[in-house]
Amino acid sequence: MIKKLRKKFICINMILISLVLLVIFGALVIFQSKRLEIETTTRMEQSLDRSFDDNPKKLGIKSEKRNAAPADFIPIYFVLTDMNGHILSQYDTNTSLSSDTLSRAVEEALSSSRDNGILSDLELRFLRRVVPEGFKIAFSDLSYEISSMRTMLINYTITLFLCIIAFFFITLFLAKWALHPVEEAWTQQNQFVADASHELKTPLTVILANLNILLAHPDDTIRQQMKWIENTQAESARMKKLVDHLLFLAKSDASQIPVDFSSFNLSDAAWSCLLPFESIAFEKKITIVEDIAPDLWLFGNEEQIKQLMIILLDNACKYTCANGTVQFHLSEEQNKILLTVQNSGDPIAPKDLEHIFERFYRSDKSRAHKNGGYGLGLSIAQSIVQKHHGKIRATSNAAEGTVFYVTFFPEKKKLPATK
Repeated sequence: MIKKLRKKFICINMILISLVLLVIFGALVIFQSKRLEIETTTRMEQSLDRSFDDNPKKLGIKSEKRNAAPADFIPIYFVLTDMNGHILSQYDTNTSLSSDTLSRAVEEALSSSRDNGILSDLELRFLRRVVPEGFKIAFSDLSYEISSMRTMLINYTITLFLCIIAFFFITLFLAKWALHPVEEAWTQQNQFVADASHELKTPLTVILANLNILLAHPDDTIRQQMKWIENTQAESARMKKLVDHLLFLAKSDASQIPVDFSSFNLSDAAWSCLLPFESIAFEKKITIVEDIAPDLWLFGNEEQIKQLMIILLDNACKYTCANGTVQFHLSEEQNKILLTVQNSGDPIAPKDLEHIFERFYRSDKSRAHKNGGYGLGLSIAQSIVQKHHGKIRATSNAAEGTVFYVTFFPEKKKLPATK
């Protein structure tokens, strides 16, 4: 799919660029053609303004010079005729016409219904003016214009070809650069679907196996098969929890989670999340050290913030060995609220630390399965923090253990009402 998308991107981009370049170069060709026509017409008008009784050099008719302007090279031939079309006088600059060609040119120019135009069969441009003696007619050889246009078209065609080649390579680079996030998202989506399917397959397999056992003993009582029923219930609960997490992340990605923000007491919320873990810590022989600043208020969604704290505390308790320590700190510094959850134990390898917020990522898969984790908790935590415009990061080393830092930037602070 990505390859097809990249090819489509390149094709559409090249078609649009080619059309734009063609329009630009077409406009330049038309402009240059009109410019040549105006130059030639202006030169012809200047020729008709001269007196035929003067010497051409005195009239300012320039002979061909290498350092002359391009307009001075335009071949001009002009004549004075009577009303019947007989040539009375004639001059030429930089060109000469045969008598037969000149007679045909004069005849066609006089028979034309317009005072200017092109004699295509003779490759001449003419300009006619009525004077007391008859007509003044100026002729210009189109070879100059044709030659100039041919040279210009060749140059423009080469330039257009080179531009298209250059834009093609630029488009190749842009296609790879622009579609890289799409490719990553596609890969992550496929991996996400594969991981989710794998995680759902395990509890479903257990549930189906338990049901087969129950069906194989239809005469047994519920008490006799309680082991398999409880096991099925436990796996169903685990699967429901996984589905709930998947739905949360999917809705979060689609921005479909209703966010009801209000000011709430963050300190009280922290205590309510911390207290249930006292019994868990007691069972695992873990010490929880808390340092919660009083009366900290945050403008946000209280339920989601509580979910964030529970995820971090649950993660800390899971990976803290017996006789270990979990530290929970909540404070305010320089108009920022800082939440820190630290646990002792084996540090996370640096290669794994940068991936811990990715979905279904677990540095020790066997250990995660043993603890009942799916690798979605930290992804949910990161999503919640981002919804609240905060920042979350983690460090891990042998000296300090693993530490999660969450920073909030309160938009609104509300003090408790005084009686």
